[in-house]
Amino acid sequence: MTKAITTLFGIGHLRPAPGTWGSLAALPLAYGLHLLGGFWLIFAATFVVAALGWWATGVETAGKPDHDPSEIVIDELVGQWIALWPVSFGAMFANVDMLRLWPGILTAFVVFRLFDILKPGPVGWADRMEGPAGVMLDDIIAGWLSALVVAVLGAVAHLVLI
Repeated sequence: MTKAITTLFGIGHLRPAPGTWGSLAALPLAYGLHLLGGFWLIFAATFVVAALGWWATGVETAGKPDHDPSEIVIDELVGQWIALWPVSFGAMFANVDMLRLWPGILTAFVVFRLFDILKPGPVGWADRMEGPAGVMLDDIIAGWLSALVVAVLGAVAHLVLI
């Protein structure tokens, strides 16, 4: 079961760029959660999946030389969901379908992937950690930074459109 969790039921085995596949898989899952329970369900599910991913990653990497195998993509799902928080919250606040905020969804995806690949500052610091912290925290931090960019760009876009 831990392998299924960490690879998002095999998505982490897709090539090339399994992290990108994991982030792409996070998008419809987030949308489904938003439809079922709005922002608050995505918010709560992010914490539940992060805890589950942390545990499963610890089990899958214990005693292995590679502390962050590329097939582990549960961290991308968590980070991508965090990056989508402002979009989901904005859709809930405006009482519109989340897909109407597609520029925010696209921005969240692209910016999260850039932070995850380039690993600037605190993302790189977290990536160098050992164990599940090194696997999960870099994407959590990349998600937070991405959410900040999405929120700022969304605010600027709305100010310009008003």
